[in-house]
Amino acid sequence: MSSTPYVIDQTQARELLARIDVPQTLRKLFRDLAAGNAVQPAQQLVEFPQGAGDFINYLGVLAEDGVYGVKTSPYIVREQGPLVTAWTLLMSMQTGQPLLLCDAGELTTARTAATTAVAVDALAPLDARRLAIIGSGKVAQAHLHYVKSLRDWKSISAYSPSLQEDPETQALLRAAAPGLTIATRLEAALADADVIMLCTSSAGPVIDPAALSKPALITSISTNAPRAHEVPPQSLNDMQVFCDYRLTTPGSAGEMLIAVEQHGWSTDSIMGDLADLLSEKVQRPDYHRHVFFRSIGLGLEDIALANAIYHLKH
Repeated sequence: MSSTPYVIDQTQARELLARIDVPQTLRKLFRDLAAGNAVQPAQQLVEFPQGAGDFINYLGVLAEDGVYGVKTSPYIVREQGPLVTAWTLLMSMQTGQPLLLCDAGELTTARTAATTAVAVDALAPLDARRLAIIGSGKVAQAHLHYVKSLRDWKSISAYSPSLQEDPETQALLRAAAPGLTIATRLEAALADADVIMLCTSSAGPVIDPAALSKPALITSISTNAPRAHEVPPQSLNDMQVFCDYRLTTPGSAGEMLIAVEQHGWSTDSIMGDLADLLSEKVQRPDYHRHVFFRSIGLGLEDIALANAIYHLKH
């Protein structure tokens, strides 16, 4: 067996991911996690000396597939602005040899959005009809791609501050979901929404759940800013909280860290994670109050997609 791994650049990764059922790959991963066939350590943050940046390692083991791996993502401080890259290394548990080295940019976008889609499918009311997407970049577009067919949506609204002046992105969103409405105001996008997907790179809150007209499922993702959060930390006290993985997410999610420190919230109140939901250890929530799903991105998600790519190439 060759010890030289496949090296997959961003363009190849995009092409190969299009051939993979990404949400189904992630569902298997979370079931494996629930069954004890996968290991997800906490993220590892390492700072460069003299304030030159840092890198985060996302680790994971998929024992049933016989692989482990690491995604490493540096944040490099430069005069012209910070540089962020990411690469995923897939290793064999049988031979100890590297199998695949993949530019993780496309993997990160796909797994972030597909994880939200898995959560929406597991948590949203079966009769949910109104979807709101806050954000319009590549991650928001990927969210739309994976979620648009999960329910019989009667309306899909998208909003971001820059979207009105960006006809190219408007066209991409409408091509993905022909009935989609481009909202001119945040409040218009949120009106009567059953599911609200926050897909921004904001370091601070972009919506206040207390201002919504009815209980909704609110999903939120991570960005690189320290302690980034898309809802006010104190709002966790008034919501049913779920996450991607309860053993690691509270140690990294900005609003959870702040809510514990400043607002009397406890991580013990997390109702479940994706492993719990997909193994039916916890039930779909009722909607007497908002349901909040927070993902930070797991190394296992990157490794599961890298493994799927490897099997397409192998």
